[in-house]
Amino acid sequence: MQELSRRDLLDLAARSGVALGAAGLAGPLGAAFTPAAPAAPPRHEKLSELARRAPVARYWTSSAAPAAACTDCHEAAAIKGRSYVHRPAVVRCQLCAHECTILPGERGRCRTRINTGGELRTLVYGRPITEQVDPIEKKPFYHFLPGAAAFSLATSGCPLHCRFCQNWEISQAAPEAYAAVRRSASEMADRAAARRAAVVAFTYNEPTVFIEYLVDIARAARARGLRPVLVSCGFMSEAPLAEMIEVLDGIKIDLKGLSPEFYRKVTGAELAPVLRSIRQVARAGRHLEIVNLVVPTLNDAPAMLRELVRWVAGEVGPDVPLHFTRFHPDYQLLNLPPTPVATLEAAWELARGEGLRYVYVGNVPGHPGNHTHCPACGAICIERRGFFTTAVRLRDGACTACGARLAGVWS
Repeated sequence: MQELSRRDLLDLAARSGVALGAAGLAGPLGAAFTPAAPAAPPRHEKLSELARRAPVARYWTSSAAPAAACTDCHEAAAIKGRSYVHRPAVVRCQLCAHECTILPGERGRCRTRINTGGELRTLVYGRPITEQVDPIEKKPFYHFLPGAAAFSLATSGCPLHCRFCQNWEISQAAPEAYAAVRRSASEMADRAAARRAAVVAFTYNEPTVFIEYLVDIARAARARGLRPVLVSCGFMSEAPLAEMIEVLDGIKIDLKGLSPEFYRKVTGAELAPVLRSIRQVARAGRHLEIVNLVVPTLNDAPAMLRELVRWVAGEVGPDVPLHFTRFHPDYQLLNLPPTPVATLEAAWELARGEGLRYVYVGNVPGHPGNHTHCPACGAICIERRGFFTTAVRLRDGACTACGARLAGVWS
């Protein structure tokens, strides 16, 4: 029998209506939620055809623009006394912190935006490649509508190249690797409403790469009474994040560690833009949760965890939920073991000891660190089992035992 690749297996599963845990599809505890996606179409499209049909993107500048200036792409000190005319036209993407300089016919590091004749075009608008109804707790959001169903969607592409990515089949794929069924933003909002989902979640890959589509879907979802949320690596530039904040009700950002070296080595990106994004969301007053995937030998040193906890406490405050999540071997880090539960528990205790009010242990079903405790009286206000909320003891956002209010979006 011919051996199937992992992607072939996913394709076969999608055609058969089987839910799998990889690529952001339903996990073992999410299997009760039937996938909403249609049977998978044949994979692969011609890049030339995609580029021809692709709409113009936002957040870029071009050397061919009438008002173009050298300082749009270069530091003033580096070009002082020099002049140069770009032929053909070069594009500088301003969507994420990589700020890729892109030659005609080429793409940036996320693979989703292409320079076509001096214009930057988005190859992923209207092309979702996976959709699924998940519990909101799977994102994870623990302080945002507990127990809500989240209509979750993704395209391909990501500006980061995390060696531990659990969704690498789509996040590290080029758009032409999947022949997606084209769907308008309004149609996606309708599909979410038809599944009776209270939330629309942009997730699985890095949603910033489809910002134009995201914003249109979020607006359409809000018009139908749904709540749009973002699950992000936080590596976007300030202006795109500001636009997304305006149309989103909640944002979860992965803070993978507080070491620039770790970010460069394991994700292929820089730490500083992620910290800037977290601060920006907090300043805007939008609901924010932070996740730290604790990876053995790479970011689990007590000193690094302590630095991260103190940064969160000092920069965004004690009421932002912080999740310490268990690593499981995947993608390029199959050689590492799962995170010891004792390591997660140490981080949990450390954060609570530093004054953070809402700290969680993730990916360890049945652990006491899954529950939400009242910071005033210690009573369990929300009980969880895996990805599911099993009991809520809140009344209008307040603890039913003592009346203290808990930070979050509860209705």
